[in-house]
This record gives sequence, C-alpha cells and structure tokens, in this order.
Amino acid sequence: MTKEKKGIKLKVWGDYALFSRPEMKVERVSYDIMTPSAARGILEAIHWKPSIRWVIRKIHVINPIKFENIRRNEVENKISEVKVKKAMKGSDVELHQVVTEERQQRASIVLKDVCYVIDAYFEMTDKAESEENDEKHYSIALRRMKKGQCFHTPYFGCREFPVNFELIENEEEVPESCYSKEKDLGWMLWDMDFAADKKKPPALFFRASMDKGIITVPTKEELKR
Repeated sequence: MTKEKKGIKLKVWGDYALFSRPEMKVERVSYDIMTPSAARGILEAIHWKPSIRWVIRKIHVINPIKFENIRRNEVENKISEVKVKKAMKGSDVELHQVVTEERQQRASIVLKDVCYVIDAYFEMTDKAESEENDEKHYSIALRRMKKGQCFHTPYFGCREFPVNFELIENEEEVPESCYSKEKDLGWMLWDMDFAADKKKPPALFFRASMDKGIITVPTKEELKR
C-alpha cells in the first residue's frame, strides 16, 4: 500500500493553545497556528512505538485565528537531572521544589477556541522488529482514535491546554475552514533535528503559507533542497 492509503485525518480542538515562538525568550507568544511538531506530539500521545515515525502532511485551520493575553504562575527552575541521577544511586538529595519561593508570573499571548484537522501518515523505522508491519500499527492507531484512547492526554503546546480529538473516517466529514483565501504565516518551526544532534538538536524552519485554510507541510528532504 502507498503512504496515501495509510494516511489518517484527525480533528483536534480545544479552548486554548500555545505554540511558543522560539525567538521570544521570556514572555511566551504563540504562532498563529499549530506547528507540525505539536501535531506530531498529539499523534504520538495517542499511538507511538520506536518502530514508527509520524509524518505531518497537512494542517487544516478550521476556526478563525484569535489571540488572548493571559498571565500564568510558573516556577523559575526545575529539578536538575544531576540530582535525579544521584537519588537513583541512593544519595541523600532533596527532590522537591517550594512553589512559594520559586513562583513567578509570566504573560502569554495564546490562541483561543482552536480547531484543526491533522492530515498525517507514519513510516516504519529501522527499529521495527521482523514481525511488525505498517498494517498492524495502522489498525492500532485507528482503533485508539475511534475510542478516544491515548497513552497520555495530548495537549496544545502546554499541558494545561488539553486536546479533544476525533477520527475523521470519510473525506466528506472534514469540516470546512473559515478561510477562503491565501495567507502568508511567515517562518515557522518545523521540528527539532534529533538525527543531526541528539543532545543539542538544531531547529528546522519552513515558510508556512495557508491556502484556503490548509497548510501543506514539507518533508525533511524538501527542507534541505
């Protein structure tokens, strides 16, 4: 079977979303739409194994792009990996944070009332076992999407913004976008290139253009041409 036949369309929606622009250091500012890496994260929350790799083909923007300013409480630091490793080895270290001492408020510009359709497929990786095949994983993914099952709750950029999802089984069920014209969304994060460097992966970007509410996502090979 071809990749086209293995594709899935998943409707995802929620009250808020935050797809942070990496160039904004302190205050969090969202991209206009969901990034391909965020879409991939949603699919991986539903079904993922080392033997498969989700590839985002298109992102349909269904609802109007609306922003809202909010302020959120965050902690300044996180528990270090070094302390965790010491604790695992039996060392007497403190693995906790005092929220009242590290709390700080940060302003965020988030998206409100979002709805997208993720058009994607998966590829088998070199970690696949001999008995594994794409038909098996395709069936598992479809079953989990139909039943609303997931390994962990998918979210729109931040864990406090959970995702509702629903499998679209027929092309006629794809909701119509509110956008009917072309719109240039500028440079957008495609994903982190862990294949190039696992510890400090470089960021890959692409020029996002929305045509009648649909963003066609280039492949990694197309980015490097």
